[in-house]
Amino acid sequence: MTTGLVTDMAGLRNSLGAHLGYTDWEEMTQDRVNQFADITDDHNFIHVDPERARETPLGGTIAHGFLSLSLLAPVSQRLMRVSDALMGVNYGLDRVRFPAPLPVGAQWRGGAEIIEVTDVAGGVQVKLRVTIEVKGAEKPAVVAESLVRVYG
Repeated sequence: MTTGLVTDMAGLRNSLGAHLGYTDWEEMTQDRVNQFADITDDHNFIHVDPERARETPLGGTIAHGFLSLSLLAPVSQRLMRVSDALMGVNYGLDRVRFPAPLPVGAQWRGGAEIIEVTDVAGGVQVKLRVTIEVKGAEKPAVVAESLVRVYG
């Protein structure tokens, strides 16, 4: 982790507007994409057939949009730690966009910013704007508002 936030629930409000930094770069592998295809039963050739995918304008296989979206959980867990939370849960998503693909073989990293903090019964809800960036790409693969609830 290149940066991140470690705070308690009371300190989350003071972090409103803070950019939490970025995770380390990781490679999106064909094996990971294939495993996701098997688990979700989404075997669209653009994800699992490198030969055929090379013939498309994308030039190769890409991660599923929902695989790219699923990266939000580990990104937010790496970039935000709440020291007095007994547990945290993914409460949902608000706005989600996939501006660009995440190609197999590309390096990706996640970044996050706290854009809203609200009290909920027994804890705090944090709205994070999370991005999944692709090294060298003009646009991110994912931009989403993720709702995380932490309970003490």
